[in-house]
Amino acid sequence: SFNSLNHDMTLPEFKFIWYMEYSHRMWGRVVGLAYILPAAYFWRRGWLSRPLKGCVLALCGLVCFQGLLGWYMVKSGLEEKPDSYDIPRVSQYRLAAHLGSALVLYSASLWTGLSLLLPQHKLPETKQLLRLRQYAHGTTALIFLTALSGAFVAGLDAGLVYNSFPKMGERWIPDDLLAFSPMLRNIFENPTTVQFDHRILGIASVTAVTALYLFSRKIPLPRRTRMAVTSLLAVACVQ
Repeated sequence: SFNSLNHDMTLPEFKFIWYMEYSHRMWGRVVGLAYILPAAYFWRRGWLSRPLKGCVLALCGLVCFQGLLGWYMVKSGLEEKPDSYDIPRVSQYRLAAHLGSALVLYSASLWTGLSLLLPQHKLPETKQLLRLRQYAHGTTALIFLTALSGAFVAGLDAGLVYNSFPKMGERWIPDDLLAFSPMLRNIFENPTTVQFDHRILGIASVTAVTALYLFSRKIPLPRRTRMAVTSLLAVACVQ
């Protein structure tokens, strides 16, 4: 890898990257212990209900899986590829899987914690509320997909291909959008297509969040729910 990439790197520059990677690994292990040790203590004290035990086991298993997935991802960047002329990098597929599992772990942890800390609102199941809930779930899926597409952008260095917005260079739709064959490969391996898709998904996500906010304004909602929707819109705009 050193002969193919960063062959002029100095020792202090290497140490900076090494310590970043080392800190990430150590922080991941601290997170794992923060899950497993209290879970074992609470379990032994009998403070966990039967459903909560299942949640705790699933979360602890996901923490361990996340660590293994991280190792599997890094391993792909160290494998020799004699038939490839590309610079050494981790697999964008494994990077997306690592990020995706981290998002699932974070979301599941937050959902479990808030379910225990905050009482559930008993709202009448109106048609408008049902539509709002379905739309919120769809928006969540779209945001998740957008984040995963960002992992492909990072894995392929696709952000370096075009640095203008809203056009890509001088065109709205680049010429090399479907340069790879078969066509499906472009979505995951063509840097131009990956950046284009990420832009479209990002715009779609902000639009969906804005529409969700506007729709929520027409429904009588508890203060906590309204704050959550407003915060979602604010974070989407900042992002």
